[in-house]
Amino acid sequence: MATRRQFLSNSGKLIMGLGASSILPATSFSILSGSPNEKLVIGLIGCKGMGWSNLQNLLRVENVECKALCDVDQNVLDQRAADFEEMTGQKAVLYNDYRRMLEDDDIDAVIIATPDHWHCLQTVHACQAGKDVYVEKPLGKNTDECDVMVKAARQTNRVVQVGQWQRSGKHWNDAIQYLQSGALGNIRVTKSWAYQGWMESIPVKPNQPVPEGVDYDSWLGPAPDRPFNPNRFHFNFRWYWDYAGGLMTDWGVHLIDIILYGMNVDAPNTVLSTGGKFGYPDDAMETPDTQQAIYEFDDFSMIWEHAAGIDGGPYGRNHGVAFIGNNGTLVIDRGGWEVISETETDSDGNPQNIITGVETTQSNGEDLYNHMQNFVDCIKTRERPNADIAYASNTAVVANLGNIAYRTGERIEWDHQARKITNVNQPNELLKSDYRNPWKFPVL
Repeated sequence: MATRRQFLSNSGKLIMGLGASSILPATSFSILSGSPNEKLVIGLIGCKGMGWSNLQNLLRVENVECKALCDVDQNVLDQRAADFEEMTGQKAVLYNDYRRMLEDDDIDAVIIATPDHWHCLQTVHACQAGKDVYVEKPLGKNTDECDVMVKAARQTNRVVQVGQWQRSGKHWNDAIQYLQSGALGNIRVTKSWAYQGWMESIPVKPNQPVPEGVDYDSWLGPAPDRPFNPNRFHFNFRWYWDYAGGLMTDWGVHLIDIILYGMNVDAPNTVLSTGGKFGYPDDAMETPDTQQAIYEFDDFSMIWEHAAGIDGGPYGRNHGVAFIGNNGTLVIDRGGWEVISETETDSDGNPQNIITGVETTQSNGEDLYNHMQNFVDCIKTRERPNADIAYASNTAVVANLGNIAYRTGERIEWDHQARKITNVNQPNELLKSDYRNPWKFPVL
Protein backbone atom coordinates (compact mmCIF):
# COMPACT_ATOMS: atom_id res chain seq x y z
CA MET A 1 0.00 0.00 0.00
CA ALA A 2 1.32 3.44 -0.89
CA THR A 3 2.20 5.76 1.94
CA ARG A 4 0.49 9.12 2.27
CA ARG A 5 3.76 10.80 1.22
CA GLN A 6 3.96 8.72 -1.97
CA PHE A 7 0.30 9.27 -2.71
CA LEU A 8 0.57 13.05 -2.47
CA SER A 9 3.83 13.12 -4.37
CA ASN A 10 2.28 11.20 -7.24
CA SER A 11 -0.69 13.55 -7.22
CA GLY A 12 1.53 16.55 -7.80
CA LYS A 13 2.25 19.46 -5.52
CA LEU A 14 -0.22 22.20 -4.83
CA ILE A 15 0.47 25.37 -6.77
CA MET A 16 0.14 27.95 -4.03
CA GLY A 17 -0.85 31.16 -5.75
CA LEU A 18 -2.74 33.92 -4.02
CA GLY A 19 -5.99 32.50 -5.27
CA ALA A 20 -5.14 28.84 -4.78
CA SER A 21 -8.04 26.55 -5.58
CA SER A 22 -6.45 23.11 -6.08
CA ILE A 23 -7.93 20.30 -3.99
CA LEU A 24 -5.85 17.24 -3.19
CA PRO A 25 -7.42 13.85 -2.38
CA ALA A 26 -8.71 13.32 1.17
CA THR A 27 -6.22 11.01 2.87
CA SER A 28 -4.88 10.35 6.35
CA PHE A 29 -1.46 9.39 7.64
CA SER A 30 -2.66 6.26 9.44
CA ILE A 31 -5.11 4.96 6.86
CA LEU A 32 -2.63 4.99 4.00
CA SER A 33 0.45 3.98 5.93
CA GLY A 34 -0.88 0.64 7.09
CA SER A 35 1.20 1.01 10.25
CA PRO A 36 -0.09 2.00 13.70
CA ASN A 37 3.38 3.45 14.41
CA GLU A 38 3.34 5.89 11.51
CA LYS A 39 4.20 9.37 12.71
CA LEU A 40 1.81 12.27 12.29
CA VAL A 41 4.03 15.07 10.98
CA ILE A 42 2.94 18.62 11.73
CA GLY A 43 4.00 22.17 10.96
CA LEU A 44 3.39 25.27 13.05
CA ILE A 45 2.28 28.55 11.45
CA GLY A 46 2.59 31.38 13.97
CA CYS A 47 5.10 30.45 16.67
CA LYS A 48 4.48 32.99 19.42
CA GLY A 49 2.07 32.66 22.35
CA MET A 50 -0.70 30.11 21.82
CA GLY A 51 1.04 28.64 18.80
CA TRP A 52 3.89 27.46 20.98
CA SER A 53 1.54 26.23 23.72
CA ASN A 54 -0.45 24.31 21.13
CA LEU A 55 2.69 22.72 19.72
CA GLN A 56 3.96 21.66 23.14
CA ASN A 57 0.67 19.94 23.95
CA LEU A 58 0.33 18.31 20.54
CA LEU A 59 3.82 16.85 20.83
CA ARG A 60 2.75 15.13 24.04
CA VAL A 61 0.41 12.94 21.97
CA GLU A 62 1.90 9.61 20.95
CA ASN A 63 3.39 9.31 17.45
CA VAL A 64 3.34 13.04 16.71
CA GLU A 65 6.38 14.95 15.54
CA CYS A 66 6.95 18.46 14.22
CA LYS A 67 9.00 19.07 11.10
CA ALA A 68 8.61 22.78 10.39
CA LEU A 69 8.06 26.19 11.96
CA CYS A 70 6.80 29.30 10.16
CA ASP A 71 6.63 32.92 11.27
CA VAL A 72 6.88 36.30 9.53
CA ASP A 73 8.90 37.67 12.46
CA GLN A 74 12.41 36.28 12.10
CA ASN A 75 13.15 37.20 15.71
CA VAL A 76 10.33 34.95 16.93
CA LEU A 77 11.24 32.23 14.46
CA ASP A 78 14.89 32.14 15.55
CA GLN A 79 13.92 31.99 19.22
CA ARG A 80 11.41 29.20 18.67
CA ALA A 81 13.88 27.28 16.51
CA ALA A 82 16.28 27.32 19.44
CA ASP A 83 13.49 26.41 21.88
CA PHE A 84 12.42 23.55 19.62
CA GLU A 85 15.93 22.13 19.36
CA GLU A 86 16.33 22.30 23.13
CA MET A 87 12.94 20.63 23.65
CA THR A 88 13.26 17.85 21.06
CA GLY A 89 16.95 17.58 20.21
CA GLN A 90 16.04 18.14 16.56
CA LYS A 91 16.29 21.00 14.11
CA ALA A 92 13.09 22.25 12.47
CA VAL A 93 12.77 23.37 8.87
CA LEU A 94 12.09 27.11 9.00
CA TYR A 95 9.77 29.14 6.79
CA ASN A 96 8.71 32.78 6.57
CA ASP A 97 5.94 32.04 4.04
CA TYR A 98 3.28 29.53 5.09
CA ARG A 99 2.53 28.71 1.44
CA ARG A 100 5.98 27.20 1.06
CA MET A 101 5.38 25.04 4.12
CA LEU A 102 2.11 23.77 2.66
CA GLU A 103 4.01 22.48 -0.39
CA ASP A 104 5.86 19.97 1.82
CA ASP A 105 4.24 16.57 1.21
CA ASP A 106 5.77 15.20 4.42
CA ILE A 107 3.57 17.46 6.55
CA ASP A 108 0.22 15.88 7.40
CA ALA A 109 -1.33 18.65 9.52
CA VAL A 110 -0.69 22.23 10.55
CA ILE A 111 -1.34 24.38 13.58
CA ILE A 112 -2.49 27.88 12.62
CA ALA A 113 -1.94 30.34 15.47
CA THR A 114 -1.67 33.63 13.60
CA PRO A 115 -3.71 36.81 14.22
CA ASP A 116 -7.44 36.43 13.60
CA HIS A 117 -7.42 38.22 10.24
CA TRP A 118 -5.19 35.48 8.80
CA HIS A 119 -7.20 32.43 9.92
CA CYS A 120 -9.44 32.27 6.86
CA LEU A 121 -6.88 32.29 4.06
CA GLN A 122 -4.44 30.01 5.85
CA THR A 123 -7.10 27.48 6.82
CA VAL A 124 -8.58 27.36 3.31
CA HIS A 125 -5.14 27.03 1.73
CA ALA A 126 -4.14 24.30 4.19
CA CYS A 127 -7.29 22.31 3.47
CA GLN A 128 -6.69 22.67 -0.27
CA ALA A 129 -3.13 21.43 0.26
CA GLY A 130 -4.46 18.24 1.83
CA LYS A 131 -3.50 19.13 5.39
CA ASP A 132 -5.64 18.59 8.46
CA VAL A 133 -5.82 21.73 10.56
CA TYR A 134 -5.78 22.89 14.14
CA VAL A 135 -6.66 26.60 14.01
CA GLU A 136 -6.85 29.06 16.86
CA LYS A 137 -10.07 30.75 17.84
CA PRO A 138 -11.99 32.82 16.92
CA LEU A 139 -12.38 30.99 13.63
CA GLY A 140 -12.99 34.09 11.49
CA LYS A 141 -13.56 37.81 11.67
CA ASN A 142 -16.97 37.74 10.01
CA THR A 143 -19.71 35.50 8.66
CA ASP A 144 -18.30 35.30 5.13
CA GLU A 145 -14.96 34.02 6.41
CA CYS A 146 -16.54 31.46 8.70
CA ASP A 147 -18.80 30.14 5.96
CA VAL A 148 -16.07 29.73 3.36
CA MET A 149 -13.79 27.99 5.86
CA VAL A 150 -16.46 25.41 6.64
CA LYS A 151 -17.05 24.92 2.91
CA ALA A 152 -13.33 24.36 2.28
CA ALA A 153 -13.06 21.80 5.09
CA ARG A 154 -16.06 19.85 3.83
CA GLN A 155 -15.06 19.98 0.14
CA THR A 156 -11.62 18.59 0.93
CA ASN A 157 -12.72 16.19 3.69
CA ARG A 158 -10.24 17.72 6.12
CA VAL A 159 -10.34 17.36 9.89
CA VAL A 160 -10.38 20.89 11.34
CA GLN A 161 -10.23 21.31 15.10
CA VAL A 162 -10.61 24.86 16.47
CA GLY A 163 -8.93 26.01 19.67
CA GLN A 164 -12.12 26.16 21.76
CA TRP A 165 -10.65 23.51 24.02
CA GLN A 166 -13.32 23.61 26.70
CA ARG A 167 -15.18 21.20 24.40
CA SER A 168 -12.61 18.54 25.35
CA GLY A 169 -12.49 19.32 29.07
CA LYS A 170 -13.91 16.63 31.36
CA HIS A 171 -15.41 18.97 33.95
CA TRP A 172 -17.02 21.11 31.23
CA ASN A 173 -18.65 18.04 29.73
CA ASP A 174 -19.69 16.73 33.15
CA ALA A 175 -21.38 20.05 33.82
CA ILE A 176 -23.16 20.02 30.45
CA GLN A 177 -24.36 16.48 31.14
CA TYR A 178 -25.79 17.64 34.45
CA LEU A 179 -27.42 20.65 32.78
CA GLN A 180 -29.06 18.46 30.16
CA SER A 181 -30.39 16.07 32.81
CA GLY A 182 -33.08 18.65 33.52
CA ALA A 183 -32.28 18.92 37.24
CA LEU A 184 -32.05 22.71 37.08
CA GLY A 185 -35.58 22.96 35.73
CA ASN A 186 -36.47 25.37 32.96
CA ILE A 187 -33.46 27.51 31.98
CA ARG A 188 -34.58 31.09 31.62
CA VAL A 189 -31.30 33.05 31.53
CA THR A 190 -27.71 32.19 30.68
CA LYS A 191 -24.65 34.32 31.39
CA SER A 192 -21.06 34.34 30.20
CA TRP A 193 -18.37 36.79 31.23
CA ALA A 194 -14.67 37.64 31.20
CA TYR A 195 -13.36 40.12 33.76
CA GLN A 196 -9.66 40.34 33.02
CA GLY A 197 -7.69 42.06 35.74
CA TRP A 198 -4.36 41.37 34.01
CA MET A 199 -5.29 43.72 31.14
CA GLU A 200 -3.51 46.99 31.73
CA SER A 201 -4.00 50.24 29.87
CA ILE A 202 -2.10 50.43 26.57
CA PRO A 203 -0.31 53.81 26.35
CA VAL A 204 -0.65 55.65 23.06
CA LYS A 205 2.56 55.32 21.00
CA PRO A 206 3.60 56.96 17.73
CA ASN A 207 4.06 54.97 14.55
CA GLN A 208 7.56 53.55 14.22
CA PRO A 209 9.85 51.96 11.63
CA VAL A 210 9.21 48.27 11.09
CA PRO A 211 11.49 46.26 13.41
CA GLU A 212 14.39 44.48 11.78
CA GLY A 213 13.50 40.93 10.82
CA VAL A 214 9.74 41.55 10.57
CA ASP A 215 8.01 41.03 7.21
CA TYR A 216 5.31 43.55 8.04
CA ASP A 217 3.57 43.40 4.67
CA SER A 218 3.06 39.67 5.17
CA TRP A 219 1.93 40.24 8.75
CA LEU A 220 -0.76 42.62 7.48
CA GLY A 221 -1.73 40.26 4.67
CA PRO A 222 -5.38 40.91 3.75
CA ALA A 223 -5.82 43.58 6.46
CA PRO A 224 -5.77 47.32 5.59
CA ASP A 225 -2.41 48.93 4.94
CA ARG A 226 -1.38 50.80 8.09
CA PRO A 227 1.93 52.25 9.29
CA PHE A 228 3.67 50.01 11.79
CA ASN A 229 2.71 50.69 15.38
CA PRO A 230 3.92 48.47 18.24
CA ASN A 231 0.51 48.68 19.91
CA ARG A 232 -1.10 46.86 17.00
CA PHE A 233 1.52 44.11 16.75
CA HIS A 234 1.83 40.65 18.27
CA PHE A 235 -0.47 40.08 21.28
CA ASN A 236 -2.21 43.47 21.25
CA PHE A 237 -3.58 43.01 17.73
CA ARG A 238 -6.66 41.66 19.57
CA TRP A 239 -7.78 45.16 20.49
CA TYR A 240 -8.01 46.57 16.93
CA TRP A 241 -10.94 46.10 14.56
CA ASP A 242 -8.66 45.58 11.53
CA TYR A 243 -7.44 42.29 12.92
CA ALA A 244 -9.80 41.02 15.63
CA GLY A 245 -12.82 41.75 17.84
CA GLY A 246 -11.55 42.48 21.35
CA LEU A 247 -12.58 40.46 24.39
CA MET A 248 -16.00 39.84 22.80
CA THR A 249 -14.40 37.40 20.35
CA ASP A 250 -11.12 36.57 22.12
CA TRP A 251 -12.72 35.20 25.31
CA GLY A 252 -16.33 35.31 24.18
CA VAL A 253 -16.03 32.41 21.75
CA HIS A 254 -14.73 30.17 24.55
CA LEU A 255 -17.59 30.88 26.91
CA ILE A 256 -20.48 31.64 24.58
CA ASP A 257 -19.65 28.33 22.90
CA ILE A 258 -20.44 26.49 26.13
CA ILE A 259 -23.88 28.11 26.28
CA LEU A 260 -24.67 27.20 22.67
CA TYR A 261 -23.39 23.68 23.34
CA GLY A 262 -25.28 23.26 26.59
CA MET A 263 -28.55 24.70 25.32
CA ASN A 264 -28.24 22.92 21.95
CA VAL A 265 -28.94 26.06 19.93
CA ASP A 266 -27.28 27.73 16.97
CA ALA A 267 -28.01 31.42 16.90
CA PRO A 268 -30.14 34.15 18.50
CA ASN A 269 -33.08 35.97 17.02
CA THR A 270 -31.96 39.43 18.14
CA VAL A 271 -28.84 41.02 19.64
CA LEU A 272 -28.20 44.37 21.30
CA SER A 273 -25.01 45.60 22.93
CA THR A 274 -23.64 48.55 24.83
CA GLY A 275 -20.36 49.53 26.41
CA GLY A 276 -17.31 51.60 25.72
CA LYS A 277 -13.86 52.58 26.86
CA PHE A 278 -14.91 53.25 30.43
CA GLY A 279 -11.91 51.83 32.29
CA TYR A 280 -9.18 53.25 30.05
CA PRO A 281 -10.85 56.06 28.08
CA ASP A 282 -7.64 57.60 26.73
CA ASP A 283 -5.52 54.56 25.92
CA ALA A 284 -4.66 53.12 22.50
CA MET A 285 -7.13 50.22 22.39
CA GLU A 286 -9.96 50.50 19.82
CA THR A 287 -12.24 47.75 21.09
CA PRO A 288 -14.33 48.42 24.22
CA ASP A 289 -12.77 47.64 27.58
CA THR A 290 -16.29 47.29 29.00
CA GLN A 291 -19.13 45.66 27.08
CA GLN A 292 -22.46 43.92 27.60
CA ALA A 293 -24.50 42.09 24.97
CA ILE A 294 -27.96 40.58 25.29
CA TYR A 295 -28.95 37.76 22.93
CA GLU A 296 -32.60 36.71 22.61
CA PHE A 297 -33.33 33.09 21.74
CA ASP A 298 -36.75 31.47 21.41
CA ASP A 299 -37.18 30.58 25.09
CA PHE A 300 -34.22 32.03 27.00
CA SER A 301 -31.80 34.93 26.90
CA MET A 302 -28.00 35.02 26.98
CA ILE A 303 -25.98 37.82 28.53
CA TRP A 304 -22.32 38.42 27.71
CA GLU A 305 -20.20 40.92 29.63
CA HIS A 306 -16.54 41.76 29.87
CA ALA A 307 -14.34 44.25 31.65
CA ALA A 308 -10.61 44.91 31.26
CA GLY A 309 -8.48 45.66 34.29
CA ILE A 310 -10.75 44.25 37.01
CA ASP A 311 -11.50 40.75 38.25
CA GLY A 312 -14.82 41.24 40.03
CA GLY A 313 -17.03 39.13 37.83
CA PRO A 314 -20.35 37.42 38.66
CA TYR A 315 -20.40 34.69 41.31
CA GLY A 316 -16.95 35.78 42.49
CA ARG A 317 -15.28 34.48 39.33
CA ASN A 318 -13.29 36.50 36.81
CA HIS A 319 -14.64 34.36 33.97
CA GLY A 320 -17.34 31.77 33.61
CA VAL A 321 -20.70 30.58 32.38
CA ALA A 322 -23.98 30.38 34.31
CA PHE A 323 -27.19 28.52 33.46
CA ILE A 324 -30.00 29.95 35.59
CA GLY A 325 -32.95 27.63 36.02
CA ASN A 326 -36.10 27.46 38.12
CA ASN A 327 -34.50 25.00 40.54
CA GLY A 328 -30.97 26.34 40.66
CA THR A 329 -27.99 27.83 38.85
CA LEU A 330 -25.06 25.94 37.35
CA VAL A 331 -21.81 27.95 37.33
CA ILE A 332 -18.74 26.76 35.41
CA ASP A 333 -15.26 28.17 34.87
CA ARG A 334 -11.86 26.72 33.99
CA GLY A 335 -11.37 25.61 37.58
CA GLY A 336 -14.56 23.58 38.01
CA TRP A 337 -18.32 23.84 38.48
CA GLU A 338 -20.92 24.16 41.18
CA VAL A 339 -24.69 24.25 41.59
CA ILE A 340 -26.37 27.01 43.58
CA SER A 341 -29.77 25.69 44.60
CA GLU A 342 -33.00 27.63 44.84
CA THR A 343 -34.99 27.03 48.00
CA GLU A 344 -38.55 26.06 48.83
CA THR A 345 -40.43 26.07 52.12
CA ASP A 346 -41.05 22.74 53.83
CA SER A 347 -44.17 21.82 55.83
CA ASP A 348 -42.69 23.48 58.92
CA GLY A 349 -42.08 26.74 57.14
CA ASN A 350 -38.30 26.26 56.86
CA PRO A 351 -36.37 26.96 53.63
CA GLN A 352 -34.86 23.87 52.03
CA ASN A 353 -32.61 23.52 49.01
CA ILE A 354 -34.44 22.11 46.00
CA ILE A 355 -31.21 20.52 44.68
CA THR A 356 -28.97 18.49 46.97
CA GLY A 357 -26.19 15.93 46.72
CA VAL A 358 -24.56 17.15 43.51
CA GLU A 359 -21.08 15.74 42.94
CA THR A 360 -19.12 18.35 41.04
CA THR A 361 -15.90 17.93 39.07
CA GLN A 362 -12.82 20.11 39.24
CA SER A 363 -10.49 20.66 36.31
CA ASN A 364 -7.51 18.33 35.96
CA GLY A 365 -5.62 20.99 33.99
CA GLU A 366 -5.42 18.83 30.88
CA ASP A 367 -8.15 20.36 28.72
CA LEU A 368 -5.77 21.60 26.00
CA TYR A 369 -3.90 18.29 25.88
CA ASN A 370 -7.21 16.40 25.69
CA HIS A 371 -8.19 18.66 22.80
CA MET A 372 -4.99 17.77 20.95
CA GLN A 373 -5.51 14.05 21.63
CA ASN A 374 -9.01 14.34 20.19
CA PHE A 375 -7.59 16.10 17.11
CA VAL A 376 -5.11 13.28 16.47
CA ASP A 377 -7.71 10.59 17.11
CA CYS A 378 -10.01 12.19 14.55
CA ILE A 379 -7.24 12.46 11.98
CA LYS A 380 -6.95 8.68 12.28
CA THR A 381 -10.66 7.91 12.18
CA ARG A 382 -11.76 10.84 9.93
CA GLU A 383 -14.52 11.61 12.42
CA ARG A 384 -15.53 15.17 13.33
CA PRO A 385 -13.53 16.54 16.29
CA ASN A 386 -14.95 17.98 19.52
CA ALA A 387 -14.59 21.58 18.33
CA ASP A 388 -15.34 20.87 14.70
CA ILE A 389 -15.11 23.83 12.35
CA ALA A 390 -18.91 23.98 11.96
CA TYR A 391 -19.40 24.45 15.72
CA ALA A 392 -16.65 27.06 15.90
CA SER A 393 -18.01 28.89 12.86
CA ASN A 394 -21.39 29.17 14.51
CA THR A 395 -19.90 30.49 17.75
CA ALA A 396 -17.71 33.02 15.96
CA VAL A 397 -20.72 34.35 14.06
CA VAL A 398 -22.69 34.76 17.30
CA ALA A 399 -19.83 36.60 19.01
CA ASN A 400 -19.34 38.84 15.97
CA LEU A 401 -23.03 39.73 16.05
CA GLY A 402 -22.45 41.16 19.53
CA ASN A 403 -19.73 43.40 18.13
CA ILE A 404 -21.88 44.47 15.20
CA ALA A 405 -24.66 45.47 17.58
CA TYR A 406 -22.14 47.42 19.66
CA ARG A 407 -20.48 49.19 16.73
CA THR A 408 -23.74 50.22 15.07
CA GLY A 409 -25.75 50.96 18.20
CA GLU A 410 -28.60 48.95 16.69
CA ARG A 411 -30.75 46.15 18.06
CA ILE A 412 -30.20 43.73 15.22
CA GLU A 413 -32.47 40.95 14.05
CA TRP A 414 -30.65 37.91 12.69
CA ASP A 415 -31.83 35.42 10.05
CA HIS A 416 -29.48 32.51 10.65
CA GLN A 417 -30.45 30.53 7.56
CA ALA A 418 -30.20 33.51 5.20
CA ARG A 419 -27.02 34.68 6.97
CA LYS A 420 -28.11 38.28 7.16
CA ILE A 421 -29.39 41.03 9.43
CA THR A 422 -32.97 41.72 8.43
CA ASN A 423 -34.02 44.94 10.14
CA VAL A 424 -31.23 47.32 9.08
CA ASN A 425 -29.00 47.35 6.00
CA GLN A 426 -25.68 48.93 6.92
CA PRO A 427 -24.53 46.33 9.48
CA ASN A 428 -24.57 43.61 6.82
CA GLU A 429 -21.36 45.13 5.45
CA LEU A 430 -19.68 44.03 8.68
CA LEU A 431 -20.55 40.42 7.83
CA LYS A 432 -18.27 40.54 4.79
CA SER A 433 -14.57 40.76 4.00
CA ASP A 434 -12.72 43.45 2.06
CA TYR A 435 -9.23 42.06 1.46
CA ARG A 436 -6.24 44.22 0.62
CA ASN A 437 -4.63 43.54 -2.75
CA PRO A 438 -3.08 41.29 -3.86
CA TRP A 439 -4.81 38.97 -1.36
CA LYS A 440 -8.16 37.67 -2.55
CA PHE A 441 -11.08 36.34 -0.54
CA PRO A 442 -11.39 32.61 -1.29
CA VAL A 443 -14.02 31.65 -3.87
CA LEU A 444 -14.91 27.97 -3.75
